[in-house]
Amino acid sequence: MNTPLIFDGHNDLLLRLHNKDVGMDQAGVFGSGGRQIDVDKAKAGGFGGGFFAIFVPGEESVSHDEEMMKDTYDLPLPEQVTWHNAIKVALSQAALLIELERQGALQICRSTAEIRTAMEQGLMAAVMHMEGAEAIDRDFHTLDVLHGAGLRSLGPVWSRPTRFGHGVPFRYPSTGDTGEGLTEDGFRLIKRCNEMRIMIDLSHMTEAGFWDVARVSDAPLVATHSNAVALTRHSRNLTDRQLHAIRDSDGMVGLNFAVAFLREDGRMDENTPISRMLDHLDYLIAEVGEDRVGMGSDFDGATVPAEIGTIAGLPALRRAMRDRGYDDALMKKLCHENWLRVLGKTWGE
Repeated sequence: MNTPLIFDGHNDLLLRLHNKDVGMDQAGVFGSGGRQIDVDKAKAGGFGGGFFAIFVPGEESVSHDEEMMKDTYDLPLPEQVTWHNAIKVALSQAALLIELERQGALQICRSTAEIRTAMEQGLMAAVMHMEGAEAIDRDFHTLDVLHGAGLRSLGPVWSRPTRFGHGVPFRYPSTGDTGEGLTEDGFRLIKRCNEMRIMIDLSHMTEAGFWDVARVSDAPLVATHSNAVALTRHSRNLTDRQLHAIRDSDGMVGLNFAVAFLREDGRMDENTPISRMLDHLDYLIAEVGEDRVGMGSDFDGATVPAEIGTIAGLPALRRAMRDRGYDDALMKKLCHENWLRVLGKTWGE
């Protein structure tokens, strides 16, 4: 029986390191600290790497976990972050990722061949990703610089507005049909990303924005960390119509481990059974196809089921997948091969 490494669609390790101002030494990602991701946990859990997000927090970052334990909630969208504030944080987090590579914790990968090589060598394979394009200027100079540093995936919005478009609020019950879509600059950004072969991430985008991208992009449609509205009626999840558009573009959906997007009641409650993750996986496979579904955990950025906790707990998910009847071939696809397929197609390999 094979144990496939998991290559994951989304994590927020860089934000955690940035916020804690942790030096890149033994206290960083080599097995200490309270993070969900570090080198020792990766080896224990069979975590092969994934998308490492550059994310600019708002000036007043507060936890809404208590609010999200209520029967219904509708959190207000944060204010837009200015480019001058965003660029400093984005470059700092990109530099953190480069320093992690220098210290041997991971390898920044610009091709699927590099991802495979890193995983074979026991290194975390890191795709530099940007969640929310606040740091991108309208002339795309920052995009060019970050692309040169390794950026290969970008989400135009997080759950707040940018110059490029609009994100969904954290709202339950709801769909992603919460407001406007792309701006004029947003359409230009999609075109430029297509030209540069940068993957476009649709997670956090309004439904209107999703369809704007679907109309103009020539790349597979990808939502790196989103689940199914049919099972959890949350604004962060995707409708069947959106899932079918992803299927028809030969795109990809990454299963989000955040419990509020898994549970039927939308609560941010870590006492959520792993079986609920399998319910979403089953549904996504049925609607999108087994070649277009993978993992999009949101580790170090979300409350995940207590049975998993950190990347060291990923074997529990694999066991649950086996118990659900997933065979070796399907396990390998869901754990990493599907991500490599869609990245290769998007990057023009």
